[in-house]
Amino acid sequence: MTTPFLRPSALAAFSLLALGVALAPQLGAAEPAPAAKTPAATPAPRGPVLLLWPNGAPGSEGKTAAEKTDERGFVSSIHQPSLTVYLPAPGQATGAAVLVIPGGGHRFLAIDHEGYNVGAWLAAHGIAGFVLKHRLAREEGSTYKIEVESLQDTERAMRLIRSRAAEWKVDPARLGAMGFSAGGELVALIGMRPGNGAPDAADPIDRLSARPAFQAMIYPGNSKAILPTKDSPPVFLACGYKDRTDIAEGLADVYLRFKRAGVPAELHIFGEIGHGFGLRATTPPPAGDWPLRFQDWMRASGFLQPAKP
Repeated sequence: MTTPFLRPSALAAFSLLALGVALAPQLGAAEPAPAAKTPAATPAPRGPVLLLWPNGAPGSEGKTAAEKTDERGFVSSIHQPSLTVYLPAPGQATGAAVLVIPGGGHRFLAIDHEGYNVGAWLAAHGIAGFVLKHRLAREEGSTYKIEVESLQDTERAMRLIRSRAAEWKVDPARLGAMGFSAGGELVALIGMRPGNGAPDAADPIDRLSARPAFQAMIYPGNSKAILPTKDSPPVFLACGYKDRTDIAEGLADVYLRFKRAGVPAELHIFGEIGHGFGLRATTPPPAGDWPLRFQDWMRASGFLQPAKP
């Protein structure tokens, strides 16, 4: 099954100096970046866009309202969920991949600093990034639900990436998921479910697993609902000391739950910063260095190296 790409209108190449990489409009045209932290000073150029359901998402029948982007770059009114694809340059790919889910309280998506910038950074460091634009359950007038359409979009995205793993040079066994704030809630949900595909599904994509090999939750919401078991994927956790209590203290509790369940976990709580720091050039170290800490964790956990035969 071949799914068409939809090209965003603004795919002109330009030098993303703050990332230390020149990103061209073609898929996977990133050049290697230096090891030092170099987050995007401006929103990263967007990669090709792939609809999760080219013939329309189930549950969105009859919803024709146009997608909206406000003056902050926040996106809402999403009825055609999609992936924006960021692939490493040829010869630089590690085979690892991450589904990136921006936050926004399920009312909008903060898709620049919690999405596109992250996807571009991952690709510049040899990790395929896929930024999810999912349906929103809490924007005004929405009929969607978090554990129905939003979760359905997340699972479909994981399956879609696995369905094109050979084409994108991604190891399906090293596909993880990363979520910010409300996006972290969706990562937690797929990490707590078996994610098995339906063997008899008419659509072959739906036969594949939606379960992440690893998970990263960056200041996730609803921390009390994150309840790992011994079979949960390994987790990377990060937040700010000045975040609200359910996150700044709640994420420490989440870490302990993973530890008590016997699941590998790493927690970073950065001082002097609150909620929503994402990936911006204006975020100073150490919080601004969280992508490097995530990369270190992936390397130490073996996700940047192919499995031994």
